Amino acid sequence: MSACEKMGTGSEPTCNNLGKAASGEVPVPIFSQALSGAAHAIAESRAYCHRVARRAGSSFYPCFALLKSPKREAMEALYAFLRHTDDLADGPEPLDQRRAALSQWRNEVTSTIGGPSRAREGSVFRVQGSGDQSRAVSAREGSGSGGQSSDNGTDSPSIIHHSSFIIHHSPVLPALSDAVRQFRIPPDHLLAVLDGVEMDLDGRRYETFDELAEYCHKVASAVGLACIHIWGFRSREAFEPARRCGLAFQLTNILRDLKEDVSRRRIYLPLNELRECGYSPDDLLRGVADQRFDRLMAIQIGRARRLYHEGAGLFDFLEPDGRRVFGMMTATYHTLLQRIARRPRQVVARRVHLGRWQKLRIAARWMLLPPRRSSLP
Repeated sequence: MSACEKMGTGSEPTCNNLGKAASGEVPVPIFSQALSGAAHAIAESRAYCHRVARRAGSSFYPCFALLKSPKREAMEALYAFLRHTDDLADGPEPLDQRRAALSQWRNEVTSTIGGPSRAREGSVFRVQGSGDQSRAVSAREGSGSGGQSSDNGTDSPSIIHHSSFIIHHSPVLPALSDAVRQFRIPPDHLLAVLDGVEMDLDGRRYETFDELAEYCHKVASAVGLACIHIWGFRSREAFEPARRCGLAFQLTNILRDLKEDVSRRRIYLPLNELRECGYSPDDLLRGVADQRFDRLMAIQIGRARRLYHEGAGLFDFLEPDGRRVFGMMTATYHTLLQRIARRPRQVVARRVHLGRWQKLRIAARWMLLPPRRSSLP
């Protein structure tokens, strides 16, 4: 007898019963109990993710208010997943314990949302249409028409997604699996984040920007690609600017968190560029800020600015509410980069952040005024 069948006692639905229910072989009351239990688990998980996102104080959280409930809840679930993943990697436990915890977390996530996609072409992604209708579009179709799904992007009620009935060890997972199903987020993007966080545990340093970009794609661009599935996009052409934005955001994070990362002996800046400027990893670890450091920072800031400019094209492929969220996020991070650029040496002394009024001005612009690409970098 399988473990899943052992769970079904009395009137509780077993895995076998669930399969029969879908084909009409199980009495409706048992099937209804299964649906009710799954809905309750998802609702509790969404509430938990909302608390996590609200309490974290992230610059991203106010942006979620620009979205309607299904999208907002999905973004909160995605954020809670990212927060939990980071907490496992950056906790106070010994390295081997953190590595084991991440491995267990990967297993739980994979069992819930599925493993990596094997075929990129022909895979399905969700594209928001006008009037909040959604359509499933084959990856090889681009912006062509596809089969209609329900207005809120969910499958027909007669189809039950297997992950709804998995016993979740984390309160994040029911809401996350529901978001993945509802918005057809490719599991690859979430698993890439786990790959990137595991790279942090290895204490890896990057010889060139190309090597650093591989890491940034995993921990940031993959997140951006997941986000646009929630926001709604019109064409596969959205993918490349989304990747560029992810790179720009992560480079800004690296500069902002320089002091904190150095305290953990993490160095993300490309080593060949340190040498080019006559600056060494030991200089960075000691917090040396001189003309060599200024040259190094100029390279990083210039690259990030170019990536913001290249990523701004994503705006044209997003649905209206997605444009507002994207604009607010981009404005927040670009303004942070500009603040770092005015006084580059400050990053070796403290974590740079935006003031309350700066954040409010950005929020007011993207909440109250029409979203325009001309307002982006």
